[in-house]
Order: sequence, then C-alpha cells, then structure tokens
Amino acid sequence: MNKAILFNFEVDKANHQIKVERSFNAPIDLVWPAWTEAEIIDQWWAPKPWMAQTKSMDFKAGGHWLYAMVSPEGEKHWCKVDYIRVIPHEYFSSFDGFCDENGNLNTSLPRNKWENSFAGQGGETVVNILLSFDTLEDLETIIEMGFKEGFTAGLENLDQYIAAQFRLRQQNKTDHTARVSSYLNFPGNTEEAFNFYKKVFRSEFINGLQRFEDVPADHNHPPMAESVKKMVLHVELPILGGHILMGTDAPKEFGMTVNAGNNMHINLEPESRAEAKRLFDELSEDGVVEMPIRDMFWGAYFGSFQDKYGVNWMIHFQKK
Repeated sequence: MNKAILFNFEVDKANHQIKVERSFNAPIDLVWPAWTEAEIIDQWWAPKPWMAQTKSMDFKAGGHWLYAMVSPEGEKHWCKVDYIRVIPHEYFSSFDGFCDENGNLNTSLPRNKWENSFAGQGGETVVNILLSFDTLEDLETIIEMGFKEGFTAGLENLDQYIAAQFRLRQQNKTDHTARVSSYLNFPGNTEEAFNFYKKVFRSEFINGLQRFEDVPADHNHPPMAESVKKMVLHVELPILGGHILMGTDAPKEFGMTVNAGNNMHINLEPESRAEAKRLFDELSEDGVVEMPIRDMFWGAYFGSFQDKYGVNWMIHFQKK
C-alpha cells in the first residue's frame, strides 16, 4: 500500500469537460464496489465533515442513485445519478444533477455526464473519469462551487477506506475455502481469555491481536474512548481438528452488554457472496437480526442474528 498515488485533474474549457485520472493501490475487485455499492460509497463520497447518505440506489443501466450530501448540522443537498451504461468492473456512465429529496431535478443548476473507466495494473487500479457539460457556463459553475476540492477530499477518504480493507484482507483469510468457527464475545478481557486458551491448546494466534485503535477513524462517529483503544477487536486461534476459535471485546462504551446468552456465535464463512446471502436469509427467518448483512469497512460481507431457536450466528464472506 505504499505506491505513489497518480492524480491528474484537467479542465478542458474548449470541450466543456473535466478529465480526472486517479490510481488506487488495490485490485479492481476492491475498487469497483467502492464506486457502485451504496453501503461503501456513503463512507467516502462526501468531503469531511460532510457525509453522503443514500436514499435509494439501483446500480444498473436505467437505474439511479438518489443521495444527500449532509452537513454536520444536518443540512442536506440532494443529488440524483441516472445510470446509462454499465460494463461490470470496466466502465459505467451516468447523468448527475441536483434535485429534491424525491429525485425531481433542479433545472436551474448544471447537470453533467460522467464516464468512469477502470483498468487494473497488477495490484493497482487506475480510474479515468470524464465529466462532460452542456455549456462552458455550466462547467465554470461547478468549478466555482468547489468541485475539485470536494472531489479530491472524497478520493482521499476512499484511499483510507481501501487501505483498511486491503490490510485486513491480507492479514486474515486469504482464499474462499469454506470454514466454520466459534466466535466469542468478552466484556473486556479477551486478551486474558485467549492467552489462557493459547496455553491450553499449545497454539499460536493467527496474525496476532488486532486492537480497536488499529481501525482507521470514522468521521461519522465520535472519537474512540481511551479505555476502548487497547481492547481486542479480533483474534483467531486454531484449536483442535482445524477448528478456529475467534474472539472480540464488546465494550460497554459501545452500548454492548455481554451475558451468557450472547457471548458466543457460530461463525460461518461460505465460499461465495450468494451463498452468504442465502444462509443469512434462511437461517434468520423468524429470528432476530442483530446486524443486517452488508459490506463492512474491513472488506467483508457480514451479518449477525439469533435464529428462531435462540442460537446465535454470524455470516462472513471475505473476498480474496
């Protein structure tokens, strides 16, 4: 993750266009979802301290993305993206414009066309973006509204997101082989407990102890309490027969309470995203969903629930 970032930003007034070339130190299968899935794009699209908030998204030709740029005071500026053409992992085009919360376009402000092309170069991805405007006046209006500064800040947010995903992906599971593990929750003494298990099973942690302070700061949340930073976010320990014991601290500072009913989950890691969704939907039927299955900041498709018999489950699909 230490390659130099390529960033070219060119304003072509003669053709009413903006051309952006930007590299990301990650493969296309990580970068593409960050531009096309609402749960991820909401995490980086807006320049801090603003945030993006999706109301609806249907990423396909003929579909749309309706979202708001939200200020720290709750002020909202609505935008709508209408998708024109999609070639998965290679290209998509769209029309982008300002609107109201129901998606009705504001014709007094410019609307422009986006063409985004994605190219893999080893472990790196280069995204070429072409923005086309109807008139020079429309182009200059967008520039005056701070597009370059805002878009640049958003891309830097995306760098942070990708770096966190890429690091955790490399450290943890590196293939799609299905496995089942046990996941334990502790009120703050995970490290003590797992050192005990490590001694009993005469085993070693996989990639050591990952702590809460290792997670990149999220501008959507308040600063992490000092009492939480050194707690264990994730640990993996092989025990018998290839079974993996995993664990985490569940801090009271996050509103969590560990008891004999929620301190252990069966953790399923299927071989595909589709199978993860199927298992989640069928096992959670008539149960209680703790966390809906979705893309998480560490690069996994994840959800958790208690089934109708009171058994706790986690579903976790991690891309290669």
